[in-house]
Amino acid sequence: MEKLTLIKVGGKIVEEAESLNQLLRDFASVEGHKVLVHGGGRSATAVAAKLGIESKMVNGRRITDEETLKVVTMVYGGLVNKQIVAQLQAMGINALGLTGADLNYMQSEKRPVKDIDYGFVGDVKKVNAGIMADLIARDVVPVLAPLTHDKNGHLLNTNADTIAGEAAKALAEFFDVSLVYCFEKKGVLLDENDDESVISQLNPALFEKYVSEGIIQGGMIPKLENAFEALHAGVKEVIITKADNIHLNEGTVIIL
Repeated sequence: MEKLTLIKVGGKIVEEAESLNQLLRDFASVEGHKVLVHGGGRSATAVAAKLGIESKMVNGRRITDEETLKVVTMVYGGLVNKQIVAQLQAMGINALGLTGADLNYMQSEKRPVKDIDYGFVGDVKKVNAGIMADLIARDVVPVLAPLTHDKNGHLLNTNADTIAGEAAKALAEFFDVSLVYCFEKKGVLLDENDDESVISQLNPALFEKYVSEGIIQGGMIPKLENAFEALHAGVKEVIITKADNIHLNEGTVIIL
């Protein structure tokens, strides 16, 4: 099978022109087939504020009411996505920006209300990877926005880490997939105050040990749980690294 690198990027990297430009140059230099998944939460918060719409967050997750859904659709599906596509085209990469509704590539259902009503947030139910695999085989580079749809005419806000994980799992049927999560650090750290204390390899046993010792905590726990789930579903490797190291294959490699 041919290799496919699926890179998820979010946070400050997407929001600042300079860091985004550097990331896209590095992404353009990644060899072979590739897919980019982006966030854009800070931009959405800024645009919402300008429109007088208050952003409500619970445990780092956005409550998406009707007005907020309009904002994230504009920002994720429009502003951020098309800026990335245009910049990649300038670098000679034939990029195509997509939400889950485009080509019906990712379908979800509205998250049921339990303790918290997240509003118009989608939990992924179905990925039509075949159509994406066809595009990728034609050297098209999909740029995926964190929006899905319910097949009943509604867009739904969906976590970008989840979009990356679900797309990687579905595409593993067609390619040898490496899933790369980019963030501000060089990898998963043994000591959060020491940026050089990168854990080079992490398997489930080490993960459990570090969680019980409090070394791995907070938002990193679900990210790593997603990573192990992706490996169980056929993804070849998962790497967690700093955005400017994506072409170097450095960081924390997650294995089974």
